[in-house]
Amino acid sequence: MFKKHLIYKKDNWNMLTVEVQGKTLILREISDQWGEEAHTFISRPEMMHWANNRFKREQFAGNEEEYEAIMAAFKEV
Repeated sequence: MFKKHLIYKKDNWNMLTVEVQGKTLILREISDQWGEEAHTFISRPEMMHWANNRFKREQFAGNEEEYEAIMAAFKEV
């Protein structure tokens, strides 16, 4: 059984989850705009590097709470 972490879920077409499979982290990002994308990371620092590039603080201007919640969820993985 793999441990699954929900990073965010806005609805059934916009969500991001991370599955921990041993030392491997499989991130699945589903969006109504791009469909499903899967990324595989071999370490948490590698995943956090991706997350910091994917979710820029500037993109959340006026909605810093959402940014903080997403980053906090990644750190709990």
